[in-house]
Amino acid sequence: MDVPGRWPLVGHTVRLLRNPVEFLSSLPASGDVVRIFLGPLPVFLVITPELAWQVLSTDAAKFDKGVVFDKMRPLFGDGLATSNGAFNQRQRRMVLPAFSRARIEGYAEHTMRTYAENLADQWKPGEIVQVDKRMQDVVLSIAARTLFSAELGPRVLDEIRRSIPIMLKYVLVRAFSPPFVEKLPIPANRRFDEAAARLREVIPEVVVTAREQGVDHGDLLSTFLAARDEETGEPMSDEQIRDEVVTILTTGAETTAVALSWFFHEIGRRPDVRRRFHEEIDSVVGDRPVEFADLPKLEYTHRIINEIVRRTPPIILMRRAREDLVLGGVRIKKGTEVAVSQHTLHRNPRYFPQPDRFDPDRWAPDRAAELPKGAFIPFGAGARFCPGHFFAQTEIAMVAATIARRWQLDPVPGLRVYAQVKATMQPNQLPMTAVLRRNDP
Repeated sequence: MDVPGRWPLVGHTVRLLRNPVEFLSSLPASGDVVRIFLGPLPVFLVITPELAWQVLSTDAAKFDKGVVFDKMRPLFGDGLATSNGAFNQRQRRMVLPAFSRARIEGYAEHTMRTYAENLADQWKPGEIVQVDKRMQDVVLSIAARTLFSAELGPRVLDEIRRSIPIMLKYVLVRAFSPPFVEKLPIPANRRFDEAAARLREVIPEVVVTAREQGVDHGDLLSTFLAARDEETGEPMSDEQIRDEVVTILTTGAETTAVALSWFFHEIGRRPDVRRRFHEEIDSVVGDRPVEFADLPKLEYTHRIINEIVRRTPPIILMRRAREDLVLGGVRIKKGTEVAVSQHTLHRNPRYFPQPDRFDPDRWAPDRAAELPKGAFIPFGAGARFCPGHFFAQTEIAMVAATIARRWQLDPVPGLRVYAQVKATMQPNQLPMTAVLRRNDP
């Protein structure tokens, strides 16, 4: 049950951070429930889809968020990523209306498409585009604009662009390191703390201004301000809104930007996939701008998206047992740290043959329907399923389709692109050559 290769003091942390895909993919050889060590801390990690579903859905009430989320509390406060119990359920009920289909439809055509078109307008044929940087820029801009109206958010947008990349660079080391490391006066800790403090300082100013104005600007902030608890009628406090905004910016924007980067990298490496993708865009969209109504028709595009998020999900989901229980025949005591790894699940060859192969057709409806619950959980599962999952999928499809109407992005020969571990599986570099497909007037 114990995973071999534990180091003194740091446990399996170095192996996890150095090559998470290799490490996490190796765990099934040790059993259905294995024990790893993050520093000196033992963590029981479940391997099978059935046990993952038990932890995240069936027995979700028996768990709180785990130690990794405790360490993120100085950044996220009591946002959805870190809060527990009845308070988390209350906040989830109040946040969900901000991600309604009607709201997202408006964001798709008035914000997501606009920023993607603005990005596409900047490129020239033959230009080398730093795709990872440009995807991060466009996604952060979309996040800021959907969170805060143009009238309220310029200063916040500047701070988001400045601070979020810094925090994402160091957040995983902070999360998985032994407690003594995060207290050391090293540059990584100082930069992380300073960026988090700046962001948590500037956002309340916008919240206060918006509350004083009392106007619905059609953004997420207006929805948060208008939300009322269905049981008490109480609104969210300014502090709670700040925590939810920071959580959305830090978690949602990053995962979407990374997914878009890998989207263009993977189809660039597979001319057959890219050809089918472009043919679908040309057939469904043609010469006009992409519309929200087009997105459900982009069936092959969504296969690519599913394959991307299968291969590059968050590193690990942590939970803490609230009571004694049994997982896969293993007795888990109250207070024990438990984890689910999407990497382990998403690369299980029993459910995903040739898991290292990029294959959008594994998401053909008949094949996808055969997957058991818990085998594919890029956005979590159960009561803590990510409320922004439809927003993220819409954004990826809208941005990718809008860019692909006009541009083909080719890999730069001779450059090695690989995943490096930060908050997510970011590409180390992603320069690509812009080739014009259609010249819009």
